[in-house]
Amino acid sequence: MRRLWLIFAQTTTVCLAILFIVATLRPEWLPQRTAGGLTLVPLLEAPPAGPASPAVASYADATRKAAPAVVNVFTSKEVRVPSHPFADDPVFRRFFGDDSSSRRQQTSSLGSGVIVSAEGYVLTNNHVIESADQIEIALADGRKAPATLVGADPETDLAVLKLTLPNLPAITFGRAEDLSVGDVVLAIGNPFGVGQTTTMGIVSALGRTHLNINTFENFIQTDAAINPGNSGGALIDARGTLVGINTAIYSRSGGSLGIGFAIPVSTARQVMEQLITSGGVTRGYIGVEPQDVTPELADAFKLSRKDGVIIAGVVRGGPAARAGIRTGDIVTEVDGTSITDTTTMLNLIAQLPPGREIVLKLARANQQLEIKLQVATRPRPQREGATE
Repeated sequence: MRRLWLIFAQTTTVCLAILFIVATLRPEWLPQRTAGGLTLVPLLEAPPAGPASPAVASYADATRKAAPAVVNVFTSKEVRVPSHPFADDPVFRRFFGDDSSSRRQQTSSLGSGVIVSAEGYVLTNNHVIESADQIEIALADGRKAPATLVGADPETDLAVLKLTLPNLPAITFGRAEDLSVGDVVLAIGNPFGVGQTTTMGIVSALGRTHLNINTFENFIQTDAAINPGNSGGALIDARGTLVGINTAIYSRSGGSLGIGFAIPVSTARQVMEQLITSGGVTRGYIGVEPQDVTPELADAFKLSRKDGVIIAGVVRGGPAARAGIRTGDIVTEVDGTSITDTTTMLNLIAQLPPGREIVLKLARANQQLEIKLQVATRPRPQREGATE
């Protein structure tokens, strides 16, 4: 009996040793067991691989569609430089005389633009070509040609150039109204003059205002890298259609920090059409200097309302002055549309056709008034300050 027990123990030991070796070196030789519909896999065997991860989407088609229409804009202008470094110093001029001699010097800058029609119209930023004596366009296919200025609108920082070349590629207009926060967008331009570059990001915000960049603001905010030289370039969607014109960045160093701003294509197209047709943009004007009503301002001046727009000044002889609007009035409604801040009021009045009669609802000394006035044509903008 003892002999049989020893044989059994030795056999069991050998079998367990063989099983351990097989499970360690060749686990696939062991049959899989199921329990309750679940497959039991030996611990030393890796679980079966799942379905392959989907491939990362490529935006090559969108870039290939839009990139040929994005151009480099080179400008140059002549500036006068004093003949010596102390020419503007009043102390130097007092003792050594008024030496007003100066020499001429050429300065150059670069930016980007977008060909918007086969006729050669190019959309860019006003600050790219402002005060330029010469403008040259370089296409993605290597061609270069001079361009002429059709018109500019400093209040939206847009300008239209005219290029005379055959077989020009034109970009396809999209709809900025269809954009949502989180949509993928691509910025195409010529950053730092290194050549055409495409960067990718998402729409991080819509309808950005109060940035004090332009008079009329309604920016698309994106984290697609926008750097100096990208101004005037294209912001496109994943289909390759134009949704914005890259305009500005938020930066403390001059480089991209992931907050860039583009003018919506709806605004750009409206301004472009007026510039091509008449060389300028016609906007409504009533002749007031508006200011947002803040809780602090309302408490300080004991205002009856804490919303709307307060009239900080009235232009003498303007439509508002002739209609009897006074400094301190609070505008709450313009022609049936509620007013919450100066941006809303500015954009609303600018869209009104000159000559139209409108009704303003306002609060004055705890009284609600309705005043009729006739919209005039907005005068040429002055960068130091804007009136509405």
